Amino acid sequence: MEELRLRLAPGLAHALADLADARDRLPEDVAADAVRRYLRDEGEHVRSLAARLAGDHADLLRRLGE
Repeated sequence: MEELRLRLAPGLAHALADLADARDRLPEDVAADAVRRYLRDEGEHVRSLAARLAGDHADLLRRLGE
């Protein structure tokens, strides 16, 4: 596993620590879960946009592929 150092504003760091404490988890684990969710959600968003653009420009893409 790779290490990532992340600087957080004091308010965010305290909120993360409080949430981790309330969930009986490590702040690092809570943050890793948040990053996974963000990447999943953003990936879905980007794939959706790409599919929409591909559909909107299907004729042009087909002609470029000829």
